[in-house]
Amino acid sequence: MKRRALAVIAASALLTGCMSVSVGSSDAPGLTYFVLADARPAAVAAPSPGATARLAIQTTGSEPLADSTAIVFSRRSGERALYQLASWTERPSRRLAQLAQQRLEARGKFAAVTQLGQPIATDWLLTLAIETLVHDVSTEPGRAQLVLRAELIRRSDRSRVAQRVFSAAPPVAEAAAAAAVTAFGTATADVLDQLADWVEATVAAHPVR
Repeated sequence: MKRRALAVIAASALLTGCMSVSVGSSDAPGLTYFVLADARPAAVAAPSPGATARLAIQTTGSEPLADSTAIVFSRRSGERALYQLASWTERPSRRLAQLAQQRLEARGKFAAVTQLGQPIATDWLLTLAIETLVHDVSTEPGRAQLVLRAELIRRSDRSRVAQRVFSAAPPVAEAAAAAAVTAFGTATADVLDQLADWVEATVAAHPVR
């Protein structure tokens, strides 16, 4: 009976999977909130003289755990656990949409870049969905994995012109939440580099008349 009780306790610990701000320690000061950042924000460029396309951004269909305010880590494939005393300030999909808007605005290739729902007429809709956002510590100190799915929709006829999946997995300096957050900033910059090039090239190849 005692052996069975111990087994139940061990199983419960595995299911909760909650750790402090460090993967390997339990001593932590308290809950810390982190902001998901772009490690390489683009320098603001003057708008291109021929920039006429207007773009709206919308988040949709992200993987629920990847898009929660919890910061997620994984020791083994197919398993997820949470940093108990570390959290995002807001849902990552919302933050990534803001960072994508800032990046595309700064590059100056669009007449306007906005979030869907704002009172600005737009020609294109960019939808973003996070498929993976996890600190993979299967081999410590691990990597910050980000996978983002994007679609470009022409609003005049509601047709999906292009879709693509972007990914990055930069190394993490140590198996701890703060180091993971820093690496997620690099992953975000890597994905936004790819995304911005793709959006601009796709829109240029399909001018709206």
